[in-house]
Amino acid sequence: MKTRELEYDFDPTLVATAPASPRDAARLMVVDRARGSIAHHFVRDLPALLGAGDQLFVNETSVLRARLSIHRPAEAEGGAFDTEGLVLEPSAEAGAWRLLVRHAKRFRAGERLALHDAHGRDHGDAIELVRRDAEAWVARFHAGAAGGDIAEILERSGLTPLPPYILKARKDRAETIDDDEDRAEYETVYARASERGSVAAPTAGLHFTDELLAKLAARGVARSAVTLHVGAGTFKPVEVDELKDHAMHRESFAVSREALATLRTLETARKAGAARIVAVGTTTVRALESLPADALARDAAVSATTNILISPGFAFRYTDALLTNFHLPRSTLLALVGAFAGMELMRDAYATAVRERYRFYSYGDAMLVV
Repeated sequence: MKTRELEYDFDPTLVATAPASPRDAARLMVVDRARGSIAHHFVRDLPALLGAGDQLFVNETSVLRARLSIHRPAEAEGGAFDTEGLVLEPSAEAGAWRLLVRHAKRFRAGERLALHDAHGRDHGDAIELVRRDAEAWVARFHAGAAGGDIAEILERSGLTPLPPYILKARKDRAETIDDDEDRAEYETVYARASERGSVAAPTAGLHFTDELLAKLAARGVARSAVTLHVGAGTFKPVEVDELKDHAMHRESFAVSREALATLRTLETARKAGAARIVAVGTTTVRALESLPADALARDAAVSATTNILISPGFAFRYTDALLTNFHLPRSTLLALVGAFAGMELMRDAYATAVRERYRFYSYGDAMLVV
């Protein structure tokens, strides 16, 4: 498909800079593919919109405090300089990580740079720049007096990796929100701390509260989990004319033995129309649809990486309904939604969302495609 098909008219004042409160007070657009209809609800209405036999699949990944406040001291060669960075992924070089660093060319290999937390405090944690590759710096993390591994360093000295469009919207609107608040809000209620590996939240899941999950369970809507660690490439715009020419980012995912057993159990009921797999978020779809062809015959978890590009014409195997947020134009996420909903209906839904002033992107409102 042509990338221009993923464009839409947008009002930047619709970018949400904070989540709804409570989370399930967010608006919910329900898009019915069979009827070609669009209806307006709230996320809290999900127990009435889903039924016994439906199975939520969620992404249990947790968010790394991957945004860095980087400081070069005045006595260093080149003089004092402050900038920001973003942790991307482990490097092929043992013990090192790839980082995006703003003003990257102002630094040189061998420099040791201090990290400050969201409140400007210096805990002695630092990064040492090793070398540059095509897109990023390769660096090693060094703990201050408190010690610990990279996870502990980032927990102490990292910031919440909010998407750039939220930070820009806050700046444009002169809004200040404490990072401690974002740490709590930019995480799903079911995220597992042991699965802290994403540099962005699986945002469709941000709409759930413990109370809403309990109401869904009482309704007979069960929940299973997968894990996909969201990479920075999720925000990368498609800059080529043909979507098929876009270089997809690669992300690690895992589907447990228990989740595979649930998929097997659901097969007959799904074929009879008595059950639906409701994927919460595009990351969950990517994990499920990346399963190998023989996955359901296996008696062990699947753990792999995926660079799957889902676009119109894709044959979905494990997605019957999709709960998702409203996505950036010219993005692979929008292509995925278009593949599931149908491009014409998706365009109608987005035009309606803009007209009805839905809140967009990571902290915004939601869409349920059935």
